[in-house]
Amino acid sequence: MEILQAENISKSFGEVHAVKNVDFTISKGKIYGLLGPNGAGKTTTIRMIMNIIVPDSGKITLFGQTMNDRLKARIGYLPEERGIYPKMKLHDFLRFIGELHDMPSAHIDSKISYWLKRFELADAASFKVQELSKGNQQKVQLIGSFLHDPELVILDEPFSGLDPVNVNLVKEIILEFKKQDKAIILSTHMMDAAEKICDHVYMIDKGVKVLDGELNEIQQRYGHNAVQLEYKGNGDVIKDLPFVETINDFGNYIEVQLKDGHSVNELLKAIVDRVEIFRVESRKSTLNEIFINLVTGGSNDA
Repeated sequence: MEILQAENISKSFGEVHAVKNVDFTISKGKIYGLLGPNGAGKTTTIRMIMNIIVPDSGKITLFGQTMNDRLKARIGYLPEERGIYPKMKLHDFLRFIGELHDMPSAHIDSKISYWLKRFELADAASFKVQELSKGNQQKVQLIGSFLHDPELVILDEPFSGLDPVNVNLVKEIILEFKKQDKAIILSTHMMDAAEKICDHVYMIDKGVKVLDGELNEIQQRYGHNAVQLEYKGNGDVIKDLPFVETINDFGNYIEVQLKDGHSVNELLKAIVDRVEIFRVESRKSTLNEIFINLVTGGSNDA
């Protein structure tokens, strides 16, 4: 079942073309990654979906209808920027959010209690929101986005400010929503996190869609000859090899994508006497590597 359809939507702000002819379809029971670097147009796209801003051209259909206020109760939206009332007490703020979504009064408190316990915030229910840490404020925003049990969940940079334990918790919750047949849009520049849970990927850069497809299909089509190396020495000797497509060098660890027709053995023979190798692993290209290769045209300097 199609939950959302965007048809060739565009938006400009003065001379800046924030989004250009982007189109996609969202169905229930899947996790969709809206990926790209900061400034790529992800948040502008989401704001058009939510009718916060209106497209200059194109069409957006939600649940078979044009966006209206009644449909917003069926959507859970986590904005990238803080959308909380700092002087309100935590429980009062979440109750207010529930009332905005027309939740039955008797049902709100039980839902609030469940999510506060899930996020280990039960002891902070009487605290003012401004008294919470930035990470806990992010958890409050997350609770507010799905407190009302929406059918479509739109999360714009949901992992921002969270420690690794809570990043894993949010991933678990997103996967639970998938099992509940919800549609989830995950907008992030953290491609490694999206790669672990997304079914479908939309990559945009400078407002233009550069990739659209099922994750497995994308990795099979664009991912090739990827190698991970842990090493000690000068990584420039790897970058300068003529059969290396792209690299991402972290100092003692490097991700290498080889050009078609070249093998891991060929790479090892070329560097074994020049750097000390601790570990080598052949694997699929990451989404980050695929994205860099697409937008740079296969430059060796990643």
